[in-house]
Parts: sequence; structure tokens; C-alpha cells
Amino acid sequence: MPTEVRRERMLTLLTEQEFARVAELAEVFGVSTVTVRGDLDVLEEQGRVRRVRGGAMAAVPTPSAEPSFELSLGTAAVEKALIAKTAARLVTSGESVLMGAGTTTAHVARELVARTELTEITVFTNGLRTALELEPALPRFSVIVTGGSLRRAQHSLVDPLGGKILEGIRASTVFLGCGGVHPEAGITNVNLPDAEMKQRMLRAATRRVVVADSAKLGAIEMAPICALSEIDLLITGESADPDLLAVLRDRGLEIRIAS
Repeated sequence: MPTEVRRERMLTLLTEQEFARVAELAEVFGVSTVTVRGDLDVLEEQGRVRRVRGGAMAAVPTPSAEPSFELSLGTAAVEKALIAKTAARLVTSGESVLMGAGTTTAHVARELVARTELTEITVFTNGLRTALELEPALPRFSVIVTGGSLRRAQHSLVDPLGGKILEGIRASTVFLGCGGVHPEAGITNVNLPDAEMKQRMLRAATRRVVVADSAKLGAIEMAPICALSEIDLLITGESADPDLLAVLRDRGLEIRIAS
């Protein structure tokens, strides 16, 4: 990971959870404690963090970098709806589906419900809003909520206990949203708890699909989800940068443009 990217992610983590120990940061970013202290020294010189005994905290309390579900819902809404239609067409009756929390996956849930010919679909999700979108399809669909600890920003259920149910299933397809899709950094997320749940979902599915509007392409967020090689398909919008799409395809990623 490039040094500047690591420092930006470190700052985002400190902003989100207010304080982190040096040893914790070293484990999260896979570097030595000496490297972490050097990064924190630079960030402190820039006035962005404040060093305290054993760790550091953001210099000035700021609002979370993570937008709320409601705010994100109105962003690129038309593009997300088209992406969702394309994603929903991948599902056939009798399949089991995993769906992460997020606005784009909530759109996918809505489109699945609209496909009235689909029957005997089992959906596992850690997103409360996703589950509510699926409710009108009962009893054609079985909807299972993972359980766990509630995160307010995305109305998502995470650890502790959030991933227990995922350890005992194998789904046909997983649909995941994300915060960034980058040729080198791979698939990333704004926050760590949801990223960890998405990692568990990837391990529990046969076909792995990322749904991301074009603004997410080229972006790098703090929490890694997986490498590009761990994804079977990316569905994005027509506004995606053609040059960036070419680079992603060169990395072996299959991409479908929703229109």
C-alpha cells in the first residue's frame, strides 16, 4: 500500500473511532509499530492528529467520513436503479442470495421483488433496509437477517455475532456494494465493521458480484474488502471512465455496464 494512501486511511480510522493504539494500527495496516509511529509523526506535523500515550486521536473532532444511508440513497439514484436491474436479472428461481447492507444493494432488493416470476428465493442479508425492501416478496422469498450489532449509519448488522450465521451457509450469489474499486487497492469500504461482514459474505458465496456506481471507480476507502481477483463480476454505470474500465479489465475483472 502506498505510504500516502496508508496515512489517509489511518486518519479516516482515527476520525471514525476517535482513538487508536499504535499496536492496533500496525495490525490493521500490516506494518511495524515503527512505521506507524513515523506515519503519526507526519500526520501530527500536518496538524491532522494528536499523539497521546500509546496511540493517537484525530486532532479536531469532525463528522464521520461515512455518509448516512439516507444521504447516499439520493446520490446517483438513476444509475443505481439501472445497476440494480442488471444485477437482478442474474438471479433465477430456487437460488440462495447474500446481500450486503447499502443503498445500491437495497435497489437490487427492490428489483428482485419486482420480478414476480421469481419463486423459492432465499436471501440472507445484514442490511435492515435491504430486508424491508424484500418484505413485499414474502412468501415467494424467504428473508433471513444475520443478526449482530446494529450500526446506525448504514442500518447494518455487524460483529459481535454478526457473522455467525454466514459460517454455516453456501449461497449461489452475493451482491455487495462498496466505497471504492481501484486497480491496485481492489475493493474497499468506508468503515471496518461492514467491510469485515462483506469479507465473510464473499467466503460464503459461489458467485461474487460487486454493484458500484461510476463515482466509486478509482476511489480508495479506508477498509479493504478484497482484491479484484476475488470478484467474478462488477456491474457499474455508463458514466464510468473508459480508460479506468480498460485498466480494470486488464487486471482480469469482468465488467458489465448497466444501461
